[in-house]
Amino acid sequence: MGRKRLLICYAHPDDESFGLGAAIPKWNDDSVDVYLICATNGDVGTVPEELQGRFATVAELRLSELACARQHLKFKDVFLLGYRDSGMPGSETSRHPESLWYLWRHQPERVTAEVLEIMRRVQPQVVVTFNRYGGYGHPDHIAIQRATARAFECQRAEASRDGYRPQKLYYAAFPKVTVRLQILLARLNGRDPRRMGRNGDVDIVKILENMEPVHARIPVGDYLDVWERASRCHASQGGGRITRTSRLLRRLLYQKQGFTRAYPQPARDRVDEDDLFKDARI
Repeated sequence: MGRKRLLICYAHPDDESFGLGAAIPKWNDDSVDVYLICATNGDVGTVPEELQGRFATVAELRLSELACARQHLKFKDVFLLGYRDSGMPGSETSRHPESLWYLWRHQPERVTAEVLEIMRRVQPQVVVTFNRYGGYGHPDHIAIQRATARAFECQRAEASRDGYRPQKLYYAAFPKVTVRLQILLARLNGRDPRRMGRNGDVDIVKILENMEPVHARIPVGDYLDVWERASRCHASQGGGRITRTSRLLRRLLYQKQGFTRAYPQPARDRVDEDDLFKDARI
């Protein structure tokens, strides 16, 4: 019998920990070989003053944080595509010719080909990426989501010499209740939920509006401590600021990780899986 293999296609160092830091160790314990594509080096990310100067570049800092998280998440392998971080929509950095968003808009076949090459090497049965809105609308998230979906379709259409085809494609989902709670808390605190985040460029209302149906929920409650340790590695992006309150909320709200099944497309929008490898041929 072959091994279960899962490929995560994400954009930045930290996406893997913040987004799937409890699901990945769950898959490890389920004897799944988990691989990660990290498309950019995170070099446009804002870094607190107390962390500046420890590395020659922001990219080196961000990749060192990914290396730290990798010790906790135990990936089978990590593939770094090395694109430049694009920053948020409309920013000057998103127009840089070496940024992922710029290259996706002008050379989509190049980005797709890189994802496709890795997919052929890893031969995952299951592929996971962002939803079509890129989680919270980040251009790099959208770019790698589009490239992953296109590579998945290409590999489905053109099986490799040994007959390999990826079998299932999922989009990771935020818990809807937590997004609604964030909107409520923002308004109670006199803040605009359409201008959140460190730089006021995250629209939580649009996150809610662009959420997609959930078809799978996998239990991850036993892995919240690993999630916390991996998240702490990304201190430059706020991962080190895990408070007693945030820890309690995680334990109340994140007992299960949701996913949208993009392929095979479900007949009805309802939760019908607690294992992404259900019905997959191993």
